[in-house]
Amino acid sequence: MAGIEAMGLAMLVPEPDRLPMLHAICIPEGVHDIKVRKALLNDFGIDIDGGLGDLQGKIWRVGLMGHSSSRKNVFLFLSALETVLNTEGAKIKNGAREAASTVYAET
Repeated sequence: MAGIEAMGLAMLVPEPDRLPMLHAICIPEGVHDIKVRKALLNDFGIDIDGGLGDLQGKIWRVGLMGHSSSRKNVFLFLSALETVLNTEGAKIKNGAREAASTVYAET
């Protein structure tokens, strides 16, 4: 997920082992899992899941299947996540949409 990594966020699973339809994003230090997920849902209509078991509060699970994997919806998610994380005071980099655009241009 080029856009996520462009923000400086880490993925839980190494690239060769990732599933194309589900991404596990590590929650940045100091960011509250539930607050971010509620803001994404309430403000943008985007529903992502948190981690389960030992990963609860440590990762977000983002599904990329069907309509949710369209370019428009990927860009909406990246923009929304940037907005919410900035509101929460997370230290992230800008440029997620640009990184994702590069991936779409290659396909």
